Amino acid sequence: MEEMISAGQDPIWNILIRFGVTLVVLFIVIRLIYYRYSRKDGYAFSFFLMGIMIFLVCILLKTVVINLGVALGLFAIFAILRFRSRNLILREMTYFFTVLGISVINALATFYHPVRGHFLINLIIILSIIILEFFFHKKSTFSNFKLTYDKLELLNPAKKNELLSDLSIRSGIKIEKARICRIDLTKGQAELEVFYKNSKKTDDSLT
Repeated sequence: MEEMISAGQDPIWNILIRFGVTLVVLFIVIRLIYYRYSRKDGYAFSFFLMGIMIFLVCILLKTVVINLGVALGLFAIFAILRFRSRNLILREMTYFFTVLGISVINALATFYHPVRGHFLINLIIILSIIILEFFFHKKSTFSNFKLTYDKLELLNPAKKNELLSDLSIRSGIKIEKARICRIDLTKGQAELEVFYKNSKKTDDSLT
């Protein structure tokens, strides 16, 4: 099988095999690990598509002279972009760069033993994520949802209790925490992510 990925073979097979490996690794990292802990469909979709597109861009760039500086430049470009339309929390940003790294490695990396090299590197990435998620992920007793809020004066940190009280009254759910995602001063609105306890005790206390 190693001969199939060697430089002497038809380049299209090289690309297809690398692409297949990338898809498998992305599926494990995004669908089986990330989505299991986050349940965020939108981010999972974006990560998949971003990984695929980065892989294809790198493959196309590989047809011209490319060096480590160009590869690192790709990271710099996306670091600047940072999904400018939405503020990502640190965890999502970490997965975002992990997806970029997987795609770039599988598209550009050349090993003396291609099969073993790619297998080992991707295995290290997958195992690292699994171990870190296992030890550092905290099973939250909170559920969350996003809403549009119109009382910007209550977003002042000094009025935190008033904000939570108003959100609880409006939603009919006891809101424990709220995070500001975006503020639109022209419309006088803000997008908030609110958190509430999802245990039975909380539900019974609200009735």
